[in-house]
Amino acid sequence: MPKSNFFLCLMLLISLGLSESDEPSLPQPQDLPVPPRREGSTAADGLLVDAEEPAAQECPACMWREHSKVLRLETIKSQILSKLRLKQAPNISREVANQLLPKAPPLQQLLDHQDFQGDASLQEDLMEEDEYHATTETVITMASEPEPLVQVEGKPSCCFFKFNPKIMFTKVLKAQLWVYLRPLQKTSTVYLQILRLKPVTEEGSRHIRIRSLKIELNSRAGHWQSIDFKHVLQNWFKQPHTNWGIDINAFDEGGNDLAVTSLGPGEEGLQPFLEVKVMETSKRSRRNLGLDCDEHSLESRCCRYPLTVDFEAFGWDWIIAPKRYKANYCSGQCEYMFMQKYPHTHLVQHANPRGSAGPCCTPTKMSPINMLYFNDKQQIIHGKIPGMVVDRCGCS
Repeated sequence: MPKSNFFLCLMLLISLGLSESDEPSLPQPQDLPVPPRREGSTAADGLLVDAEEPAAQECPACMWREHSKVLRLETIKSQILSKLRLKQAPNISREVANQLLPKAPPLQQLLDHQDFQGDASLQEDLMEEDEYHATTETVITMASEPEPLVQVEGKPSCCFFKFNPKIMFTKVLKAQLWVYLRPLQKTSTVYLQILRLKPVTEEGSRHIRIRSLKIELNSRAGHWQSIDFKHVLQNWFKQPHTNWGIDINAFDEGGNDLAVTSLGPGEEGLQPFLEVKVMETSKRSRRNLGLDCDEHSLESRCCRYPLTVDFEAFGWDWIIAPKRYKANYCSGQCEYMFMQKYPHTHLVQHANPRGSAGPCCTPTKMSPINMLYFNDKQQIIHGKIPGMVVDRCGCS
């Protein structure tokens, strides 16, 4: 890539995510500090983590990466101030921040439950938001006959619940077991029991009671009874081999079992069922639409490189969390010989070869970070800052 195109790309990166007003000035590429060429050092010592590079003279692309890295850091600082609508960083030292931080449960809960992207896992790095496929919210599973291993002379004939393996990896928000109770002629106390089934041994059946309810019932038209089943279901999802099914009975004062578990005439559609509300992740495996490289890579094409931003190294003690986060940056060449990797850009360039200065290596997908910080009035604010993490790089 010609050197002029490279600097053009660097300047293009500056404008990403910045508004046209209220943003601090950024250094021009020619004003950026040239990194000292000593072994083990980086262009922004103290600001980066795990970002050692080979000597620039051994790797022509390394100098470009150094410039991209320093510019990315300056851009991040400017973006944060601009997106938080701050003219300058609040003048809050670490000592003042510690004095102002309340030791109160709401703040601790916020720190415990919010994902501040400070230590994102590798699994998260390999996932992206799935904006196409439907997500599961409610699953209704009808009861079926359990395995013969848990039956004695064909009893009990109910109830086993089979689940899709996909659902077993979701978060269970609510689970209700629904049982239909036959109508009564008069008001009666009903004792409902739920027993966990286990394989029959030489000692006989091993049914373990897991729930029991006392119900005052006066329904002459039948009654659907719901039972909280979340804890049992969570255990089944964690240990699927323990799911042999359950036995349900509901005896009235006369010893009659009112629970419909085996369907008689006119009882179609009255078998027990589970209603499960789940929260399914809307992420899927990331498609390989961009190159990922490490700092020791000799790849010259447009690539995403790791970059960890350390706010404490900036002296930004006004940021409560995260103290550091993985921002990443883009660097590399976008020569026409590599356009088979980026066919859309290639078609555009081919259609209008004179109307463009050439493609630049820039972020093509970015994601936000959560941030807890002091504003310039020393108030604690929790918010989400968009476009702070480079998820994918490409030529455009």
